[in-house]
Amino acid sequence: MLRLDPFSAAAFVFRSKRADRIKILVWGRTGLVLVHKRLEGCKFVWPTIADGVMRISPAMFAALFEGLDWRLVRPEEARRPQVAG
Repeated sequence: MLRLDPFSAAAFVFRSKRADRIKILVWGRTGLVLVHKRLEGCKFVWPTIADGVMRISPAMFAALFEGLDWRLVRPEEARRPQVAG
């Protein structure tokens, strides 16, 4: 149904209808790992889903898992050093 490999490095994240709970499935080389988290008094901010799949960076996932608004996570701009050594 998902058309993705459950034994890959991908994490499969499922949200409840009320958006206050998530379940995460990850293959851990010796078996599947299931993580369940419920937020008290707030909801997970859910990213846009395209073609049934949501793709986010590890930093955005960390913010989502903590119950933070992942849209506020911005990568730091990489700057080229002016001087070497």
